Amino acid sequence: MIKDNVELICNIGELSDLFREKSDVRGFLQKVVKTVSGHMKADVCSIYLYDEYLDRLILEATEGLNPELIGKLILTPGEGLVGTSMKELRSILEKNGQEHPQFKAIPGSGEEKYQAFLAVPILRGLTRIGVLVLQHQQPGFFNKNDMMAFKAIASQLAATLENAKLLMGVSKKPEAPRKVESVSLIKGQAVVGGIGIGNAYVVESGKKDGFYSGLPQSCIDASEEDFAQALSQTEEQLQLLQAEMEEKLSDVGSLIFSTHLLMLRDSSFVGKMEEDIRSGVSPCDAIITRVEYFLKIFSESDNPRLQEKVQDIRDLGHRLLRNLAGESQDSGDYSGQILVARELLPSELVKITAQHVEGLVLYSQGASAHITILAKSLGVPLVYTDDKRLFSLYTGTLLILDGLQGNLLINPNEESLQQFSKLKEDRALARESEDQVCSETYTLDRERIHLRATVNLISDIKTAVRMKAEGIGLYRSEFPFLIRNSFPSEEEQYLVYKKIFDGMDHPVITLRALDIGGDKILSYVPGSEEENPFLGLRAIRFLLENKKVFVGQLKAMIRAGQGRDFRIMFPLISSLDDFRQARRMVEKSIEFLKRDGFDCDTVPDLGVMIELPSAVMMAEDLAREADFISVGSNDLVQYLLGVDRTNEKVSGLYDPRHPAVLRTLARIASAAEQENCALSICGNMTFNREMIYFLVGLGVRNFSMPPVQIPEMQKFLNSVNVKAAEKDSRCLLEMNSLEDIHSYLEAAVSKQTEK
Repeated sequence: MIKDNVELICNIGELSDLFREKSDVRGFLQKVVKTVSGHMKADVCSIYLYDEYLDRLILEATEGLNPELIGKLILTPGEGLVGTSMKELRSILEKNGQEHPQFKAIPGSGEEKYQAFLAVPILRGLTRIGVLVLQHQQPGFFNKNDMMAFKAIASQLAATLENAKLLMGVSKKPEAPRKVESVSLIKGQAVVGGIGIGNAYVVESGKKDGFYSGLPQSCIDASEEDFAQALSQTEEQLQLLQAEMEEKLSDVGSLIFSTHLLMLRDSSFVGKMEEDIRSGVSPCDAIITRVEYFLKIFSESDNPRLQEKVQDIRDLGHRLLRNLAGESQDSGDYSGQILVARELLPSELVKITAQHVEGLVLYSQGASAHITILAKSLGVPLVYTDDKRLFSLYTGTLLILDGLQGNLLINPNEESLQQFSKLKEDRALARESEDQVCSETYTLDRERIHLRATVNLISDIKTAVRMKAEGIGLYRSEFPFLIRNSFPSEEEQYLVYKKIFDGMDHPVITLRALDIGGDKILSYVPGSEEENPFLGLRAIRFLLENKKVFVGQLKAMIRAGQGRDFRIMFPLISSLDDFRQARRMVEKSIEFLKRDGFDCDTVPDLGVMIELPSAVMMAEDLAREADFISVGSNDLVQYLLGVDRTNEKVSGLYDPRHPAVLRTLARIASAAEQENCALSICGNMTFNREMIYFLVGLGVRNFSMPPVQIPEMQKFLNSVNVKAAEKDSRCLLEMNSLEDIHSYLEAAVSKQTEK
């Protein structure tokens, strides 16, 4: 009998298809066990969900056992094999489960004929969600490969099953629109370039926040039939949207709309709306009342998992009302709207961007580097501002978002609308000409320069290929971790990394180990909040403290890279000891893979990121032992100058042209040359003309940058004379004044481009 468990892992879209069938939350769970048991060729598949308040496991769905036990079979952690899997947070694989001393027979369950047993705990980080169980009549039917596949399936389902658990545990009229303060322009910081034109959709955190404003008459006058059509339309849109996400953003889009779809099945949500409508309440009021009820429950809950669902509920209410109003018969999404919010989670940003939002305006205090990076990859115009007048706006206000200058125009006149519409069209045409980039980059005097891509999402690879990037200089592996609700399994990571190798046919593929901490926090890791996170347990420190996470990632990377030249890079290295410990973890990971029967003929090159002053002081030693060095310029400047790059109050002090930064870069370049170690630069320096000119003068020839920056930087480098750059770099290293350096660099670069 052939099991297609690998197919199930690869085709997460099949799990998404379960949402297409009409059923409530428990009905959805039943379809999950039926689908999983079919793929794994199991006679039994069961889902036990953990109730943290009762400290009990409850059977919520089963295929193969007595269905009358659903909701009634309750186990304590440690009770039976299922309870033991939960208590000890480990997978249990038994040829004959009934022979195990901890096996507990359940009268009336019908399991006495099933012998092979496999259970895996369902976790969100370290939070217990439940246990997923397989059983089969044939002894020894399941093997270690099945266990690995089953763990991956449990990991993929973890967020959705948690949503189901939360919904199963949750059994007003609109406020008057806010008055608009007289304001026509709000200034901010341009983060992601672009032009957005549309109506404001204002989201404020807190229980007093209304998710609607200025509803059209068509929504207020809608009938019961209109509601039924809006409900059906919303479900269809979300299913199509989820399918699109699986196709385009498979690394961060896995089942990301599961909460929305589960809510549409929930009797206490949509069911209550239908009940109210039948009793005479208008559909518009029924939606608003029920959405506000759930917003209040979720936002006031002590459970952080429920609090994170607030935006999902608001988003679903927004879509239902738009469809009820008949405003957008095709999408019901954020088309033609600019989202104004205090803060967004990475998963919320992905969801909103996928729903065709025109642009985003975020309050600066809710800003973070990973939101910035993610928004750039998703290509949505983004502006940060600390102007509190932003929240005097109300939903429906006409806005122009200027992501080039960082301005927000409120109720613009017709002339402004025409000018910015033309600018938006011109930028779209300009992007089409980016395809003219050459496959190799040379300076004016024919010195070879390598421009590689910095990749955040798998979708960036298509852009990198189109821009003829010479490989990947940096793949930021943290986004699948940041978007998900729990650590992605080794198998899930393997599939992501495999797509990277399949998408980029080049010998230089650089995967960076997980870099979290600072402002990139995993909400599902207990104790991740720190008073000074940039100096805390981040990057390589986190990985060496959490070796299971580290080894799981390394094994996935090594498996995916077999047969290819590739590199693994360790972030925030502070000493030679850090690098040696990380290298030993790679060696152990290879040993584990060989033990499990995997071929490991390809061993990756191992490199370090120099971001800390301590690493700069050890540059010669690191260059002697590492296969390559990469300067993480953003963090290097931050730590060298003692400036938090996310803090607007001191942002003016964050200057890569500081003489200390220039001399530091020169020391690193000299160490790399002395030890014959490959050196590259990544970060914002690589698309700053003045800095890339200085770096070329130092002898740096490898740069990693966002793919969209490659055409502009290639064009600039084509005009650079290396001999002049070397002379200018020597002069700059003698200077000790920021003002003098600024003037000299501006003049030198201007002279190069005038040729």
